Amino acid sequence: MSLFGLIEYADASPEVRAVYDDIMATRKTDWINNFWKAIAHDPVMLKRTWEDIKQIMSPGALDPLTKEMIYIAVSVTNLCEYCIASHTASAKNKGMTDAQFKELMSVVGMANETNRLVAGYQVEVDERFKAGFRS
Repeated sequence: MSLFGLIEYADASPEVRAVYDDIMATRKTDWINNFWKAIAHDPVMLKRTWEDIKQIMSPGALDPLTKEMIYIAVSVTNLCEYCIASHTASAKNKGMTDAQFKELMSVVGMANETNRLVAGYQVEVDERFKAGFRS
């Protein structure tokens, strides 16, 4: 259960309802998921988080499915069960196949393994790799 409980639409303040309405309109859905209901106890954070997610997850240089798959990868690495479930569902709705999910998990597992090896061995970054970040 959420630390402070969930704020349902019927119990929400006008400020929170406005964000809920925008979420439902943007996502073309008739429900609000628990993440939003949980953080609605802080209407300022709710609005800021929704505006940020709406902007970041909208189509851009990366397509929406790629963004969802990145979100899944980070969520797996951070052990966020809720985010893994919600973004996997969203990615599947955007066309992610079971084969893509399985390959994504292989990449996530390998990246986490080699990241820890690099950290443990305290490997210096190659100068050639650094050059790619310079203008």
